Amino acid sequence: MEKIRLSKLMSERGICSRREADHFISKGWVFVDGERITELGTRIDPSRKIELAKEARRIPAVTILLNKPVGYVSAQPEKGYQAAVSLINAASRFRGDDSPLKFLPEQLKGLAPAGRLDIDSTGLLVLTQDGRVAKLLIGEDSDIEKEYLVRVAGKLDAGGLALLNQGLSLDGAALKPAKVSWQNEDQLRFVLKEGKKRQIRRMCELVGLKVVGLKRVRIGRVSLSDLPTGKWRYLGENERF
Repeated sequence: MEKIRLSKLMSERGICSRREADHFISKGWVFVDGERITELGTRIDPSRKIELAKEARRIPAVTILLNKPVGYVSAQPEKGYQAAVSLINAASRFRGDDSPLKFLPEQLKGLAPAGRLDIDSTGLLVLTQDGRVAKLLIGEDSDIEKEYLVRVAGKLDAGGLALLNQGLSLDGAALKPAKVSWQNEDQLRFVLKEGKKRQIRRMCELVGLKVVGLKRVRIGRVSLSDLPTGKWRYLGENERF
């Protein structure tokens, strides 16, 4: 009988996807008739028994990066609005995602946004099942930077720019120092370490500006990069916020 590539056979048997199979093989988590297989491209007789190590059988807590479009709310929506999590499905996964993970409906269970991005804003939204990731990004002691590109209308003088960087208060409390600079003639770049409700829009209003477009492009060391609007991908194994 002709031998078949192990990853293909695993996919045909419904064990996992081919990408997952290659990942499991590289980790040493695949056994054929009791023998550990670690070489990618291995071909086997299709009658042989395939088993996975317990590490591969666990469904890991996932973290997903979404380029949220305008019109979707980050958390629980009010009547007539849709939650950003409704965009997470197999069809909307970014084709350039090289994660070996296969999308499973179980990954939507407990998947929650780690931070706000209001309905009128676009860009990078993190959704996670991992409490450690949520604590890192939105915990009281979080010191992770969030970067935004903000298109504005109105006139801002040098004093206003200084206030945006260090000198404004919201809700009766002083804001943490920010990094705000001109990106081009009508767009500002904001880097913040906090995320009060509609913070950037309210900051701009205090200095006479109106926000006409807001996009989050980075959280910590993870960038939006070329992720298209409305598409998502998994946080990579080697990516860290």
